[in-house]
Amino acid sequence: MIFSLRPNVLRQSVQIPSRRLLATTSAQTASATQSPPPSPSSTSPASSSSSQAPLTHYKITLQRSAISLAPRMKATLVSLGIHRRLQTVFHPHNPINAGKILRVKELVHVENVSADEVRTKTEQRRERRPARGYVRVASKLGESI
Repeated sequence: MIFSLRPNVLRQSVQIPSRRLLATTSAQTASATQSPPPSPSSTSPASSSSSQAPLTHYKITLQRSAISLAPRMKATLVSLGIHRRLQTVFHPHNPINAGKILRVKELVHVENVSADEVRTKTEQRRERRPARGYVRVASKLGESI
C-alpha cells in the first residue's frame, strides 16, 4: 500500500508486470501447450537420478586472489579452508556453507559432487604426484632400449 500525504485518503498500488515479463510468460505457456510432455519410456537411462549417487557436497576452488579484499571476505575464505589460489576444498551441503559461498561467489568456482568424489587434502596431493621412479626413453650413447 502507498499512503498519500493527505491523512484521510488511502491509495492502493497495483503492480503491473512489465512487457518483457508478460512476453516471456506468454511464450512459455504457448510452447508448453504445443509440445506434449515426454513419455517415461523416451527418457534416457543416463538422465535418471536413480543411477547416479546423490550430490551431497560442494567442490569449491578459489579462482581469484584475495589480495586487497576486505578483511571480512578474507576471513570467509579462511573459514572455508581456502588459503591459496586454485586450492580446492570439499564441504557438505548445509545452509552455513551455502551462505559462506554466497559471500565469496565472485572469487570461487563451485560444483556439486557426490560423496564418492570427495577427496581429502592428502588424497588430492597423492593424485597430483607422478609415479615413483623413472622411465628410460632413449640413450645418448646409441644403445637400444
